[in-house]
Amino acid sequence: MATSTAVLLDVQSASRSFGGLKALSEVSLHINKGELIGLIGPNGAGKTTLFNLLTGVYPPSTGKIILAGESVGGMKPYKINHKGAARTFQNIRLFTAMTVLDNVKIAFHQHARHSMFTSMLRLPKHFKGEGDITQKALDILKIFNLVDHAYELAGNMSYGNQRRLEIARALAAGPKLLLLDEPAAGMNPNETRDLMNLIAWIRKEFDLTILLIEHDMSLVMGVCDRIYVLDRGMLIADGTPAEIRSNSKVIEAYLGQEA
Repeated sequence: MATSTAVLLDVQSASRSFGGLKALSEVSLHINKGELIGLIGPNGAGKTTLFNLLTGVYPPSTGKIILAGESVGGMKPYKINHKGAARTFQNIRLFTAMTVLDNVKIAFHQHARHSMFTSMLRLPKHFKGEGDITQKALDILKIFNLVDHAYELAGNMSYGNQRRLEIARALAAGPKLLLLDEPAAGMNPNETRDLMNLIAWIRKEFDLTILLIEHDMSLVMGVCDRIYVLDRGMLIADGTPAEIRSNSKVIEAYLGQEA
């Protein structure tokens, strides 16, 4: 897929410390609009910490995070989400006591055109807005083959379907940048292959830019344009999948015999 030369995400010397522990040290990376970028490294390398900086869970101790030309480092998560960044989590975070449909509708509501006032008074605009959101949510669920589960409680679905639902909900927020934190975790090889195809498809269909944390190297090498590698909080390599596969520092730190 062709990508734009416009930089969507620019991370400049970002660091994050927790007391005396430096979880990230002077990490710099950039993602152009339309790219699908992998972020890999051993456990404890700082991958999820970086995601947390990018989405406002933590502010950077030092450095800058620029999204679509605007500095977002230290913004609240909901503000960064409104600026165009949506994410999934390593540990699934769904509203398990709500239906699958309602989980997706929640993401659409932030863009709802009807106000709280019209909703409280049950005005016609409220019902039209709710109808539009319901249809959009069902359309998203169709893409992920989850529409047959629309009125099932999210917590009753299989693990693989819960993973897919979390991605669907993130996509419903209408992001420019989609951050996927180990989306294939717990999936079998067939589910992982289907997920790889799905990620490639939604990237093209929705004109998305994607940053992907994943330990499954077949998925990372199969879909990513470029890959960044973290080890002990520091960026040790970046390049194409072929370059990363043959990089001696990466092999030593992480890939080992998998290379």
